[in-house]
Amino acid sequence: QSPSNKDVPKGGHGCQANQLANAAARGDLETAARLLESGADPNALNVFGRSPIQVMMLGSSQMAELLLRRGADPNRPDPSTGATPAHDVAQEGFLDTLKLLHHWGAHFDHLDRWGRSPLDLARQNGQNHVVDYLQELPG
Repeated sequence: QSPSNKDVPKGGHGCQANQLANAAARGDLETAARLLESGADPNALNVFGRSPIQVMMLGSSQMAELLLRRGADPNRPDPSTGATPAHDVAQEGFLDTLKLLHHWGAHFDHLDRWGRSPLDLARQNGQNHVVDYLQELPG
C-alpha cells in the first residue's frame, strides 16, 4: 500500500532548511553557498527548530561569514537552551568566529536559560583569550 501524499515529504523550504542546516553543521561551504544562492533562507529552521547558524561547525569562521553575509540572525536563541551562537563559540574558544558574530551585530549580554552570558561560559571553560576579548569590548 502506498503512502498518502500527506506522508511524503515535500521538497520545499522545509527540505531546503534541513539541507542548509546539515551543510552548516558539516562545515560544507560549497553546498551551503549553493543552497543560499538558490534561495534558501539563512534563518529557516530545521526539523529540530534550529537555524543554520545555530548548528554550524563552530570552528568554521568561513561558514559563519557566509551565513551572516546572507542575513543569518546572530542573536537567535536556541529553543531549548536559550543560548545564542555567541554562547557556543565563546564556550569552545573560537575567537575568530566570535569576532565575526560581533561584526555582524551579535549581542554578548544575552543570558541563556541558566543565566549565563557568553563571557561566563568562556570563563568557566578556561577560554582566556575569549575572556580578554569580551572584556575589552566597549559597553
